[in-house]
Amino acid sequence: MSLVDIADLTIRFVEKAALSGLSLSIDAGDRFGIIGESGSGKSLTALAIAGLLPDNAEVSGSISFDGAPLPADEKVMARLRGQKIGMVFQEPMTALNPLMRVGDQIAEAIALAHAAKQSTVGSLLSEVGLEGRHAERFPHQLSGGQRQRVMIAMALASAPDLMIADEPTSALDVITQRIVLDLIRDICERRQMTLIFISHDMRAVAALCDKVAVMRAGTLIEVGPVATVLADPQHAYTQKLVAATRMVPRQGEPHIAGKALLSVERVTRAFAQGGFWRARRQALLAVDDVSLTISSGECLALVGPSGCGKTTMARMIVGLDMASSGVMQLEDTRYRGTDLPSSRRADISLVFQDPFGSFDPRLTVAQSLGEPLRLVPGVTPMDRQLRIAEAIESVGLDRAMLVRYPHEFSGGQRQRLAIARALVTRPKLVVLDEPVSALDVSVRGDVLDLLARLQSQFGLTYLIISHDLDMVAAMADRVLVMEAGRIVEEGAPAALFAAPQHRLTKALIAARLPNIGA
Repeated sequence: MSLVDIADLTIRFVEKAALSGLSLSIDAGDRFGIIGESGSGKSLTALAIAGLLPDNAEVSGSISFDGAPLPADEKVMARLRGQKIGMVFQEPMTALNPLMRVGDQIAEAIALAHAAKQSTVGSLLSEVGLEGRHAERFPHQLSGGQRQRVMIAMALASAPDLMIADEPTSALDVITQRIVLDLIRDICERRQMTLIFISHDMRAVAALCDKVAVMRAGTLIEVGPVATVLADPQHAYTQKLVAATRMVPRQGEPHIAGKALLSVERVTRAFAQGGFWRARRQALLAVDDVSLTISSGECLALVGPSGCGKTTMARMIVGLDMASSGVMQLEDTRYRGTDLPSSRRADISLVFQDPFGSFDPRLTVAQSLGEPLRLVPGVTPMDRQLRIAEAIESVGLDRAMLVRYPHEFSGGQRQRLAIARALVTRPKLVVLDEPVSALDVSVRGDVLDLLARLQSQFGLTYLIISHDLDMVAAMADRVLVMEAGRIVEEGAPAALFAAPQHRLTKALIAARLPNIGA
């Protein structure tokens, strides 16, 4: 029996069609995936089903839920949404109220549900695998996976017939991603609940869903059983997406370690816990006695689950945080973090995880790319213009784009701009913090190809911070595995992934989602 029927749905914004003639039927009990690149209309379709489209949207066509058209009256629609449709949003840290304990937020969702369907905060936390003590915590005190579980608990408060999950695993490490996917599957089966799972991660869709729709630029490209559409795609666009999921491990001769560019010697970073109103607790060791070496021209990857200390280590290396003990040495310069001399800061660049958030929206691209040049002494206005033009063209973009603002670019273009900004000082070491985690699968491949070309062209040394083992296998010469602030295993990707020795490395590899069709 059909639970959701969409017939010839078109959504326009200022006379531009964002969704064109979409027709879909989702049966009760389906786990239905919707995939496509950014701007394909995936999230817009979910918002339309939930009655959450912005006021300036012009809508034609129809959507029926459980045999009846969606109500036009917002109060009636809000009751339907609160009782029959649950939403799990992409970014739980943004969706949750930072000023409320998560238990109170779940209780609020229960209070808004129909009385006959009420659950308790404790039972919902237990269902999503969290202990009751987590109810007393605020969102910032939970990990990414725990926050996502809280969002799922809130979505389940009304015992909905349909749960819509919009990119619920895109920012999670591989172990947490697998746990959340398994949790969603178990809940759907136990409650006999229908799921609409929106993602650009085709492996996640293949692991969770039984049916899938492929969208591109607001139109439906292909729809059918997952086993049919992804294993034997008929449309050229679907074939391209499937091919882009299969990353090829790095080929050729391994990097021969030469002179050390950067050495990290027994570095520790401790964070005090507690404060004025709370008793001091034992310091949290985010990085615990870490030593590593990066040789010139090498691509070193630092992998591990969220919270293991990867980004904290990167922040100290680039001079944005200070080590509690230990020392780092960049060639002949010794430093502990923020004391990195200004004369050496241009030698290390950082590409942030979120390319949109790392740009000032008020500055043009030329202004943003020119900012790091303040670290380089003796740069004349003419040199500045030449370096900016050289940087943007090196990443495959036109210098005519320099007058634009960040919001005028796609996600892939913004990541290219972030890389261009990192190159403008002509650094020796580039630190890349999750450089492709927020990108579509096809754009991800383009960016990785770009990074490989730039490394060869400019002789760059890379430190990649990531939880994406497939990307690491395609890029890295050597891998360090980090857990609870310590390096627990290291080696070449092929050897390490083929015969892992440490428990965490084995868990990371076991949690990898299989290739499409594997």
